[in-house]
Amino acid sequence: MQAEAPEAIDLESEPEHIKDLYGLNDKETQVYGRQCLMARRLVERGVRFIQLYHGAGSKWDSHSKMETNHTRLCNNVDVPIVGLIQDLKQRGLLEETLIIWGGEFGRTPMSEKGDGRDHNPTGFTMWMAGGGVKGGQTIGATDELGLYAVEDKLHVHDIHATVMGMLGLDHTEVVYMNKGRPERVDLNEGKSHKGIISGLK
Repeated sequence: MQAEAPEAIDLESEPEHIKDLYGLNDKETQVYGRQCLMARRLVERGVRFIQLYHGAGSKWDSHSKMETNHTRLCNNVDVPIVGLIQDLKQRGLLEETLIIWGGEFGRTPMSEKGDGRDHNPTGFTMWMAGGGVKGGQTIGATDELGLYAVEDKLHVHDIHATVMGMLGLDHTEVVYMNKGRPERVDLNEGKSHKGIISGLK
């Protein structure tokens, strides 16, 4: 680590067109752009799991001023995310790199405090790219208000089982001991959703 890490995190060695691709030359996208570019450099060096955060004090949890907050936050992350996907693709790394974008919950369709939204754990969105995912499809739907998932619903355990399958692991076979008893990541409830990979239900 001490020998390899300094070179791995040296973003100054990247050419200007790559820095532009990730938004490093724009103060709005610079912080998250650095994270996304760092992620690509780590993928190139064989790091198997990388987690990026855009959150601390950032107002994604918009109980008020949602339109103002989310407009600004989307501007922070959109360019770097697109840059990461494009860069992985042009380097031949996207097919073997699974990108998962999500949060801990969605937002309710009804207002809170006039211009905000409350937590919504009953219907929200995440997306995946690369890593064997069949692109260009939408799986599931909410009701007409966007409050409840009503079609092809996936529980978090199903997501875990599906991701494990994409990593080449059988979620029913990966067992660990917790307080003296065998447990699985999906809590013995998840089902892998084949359509995410194949496009078939």
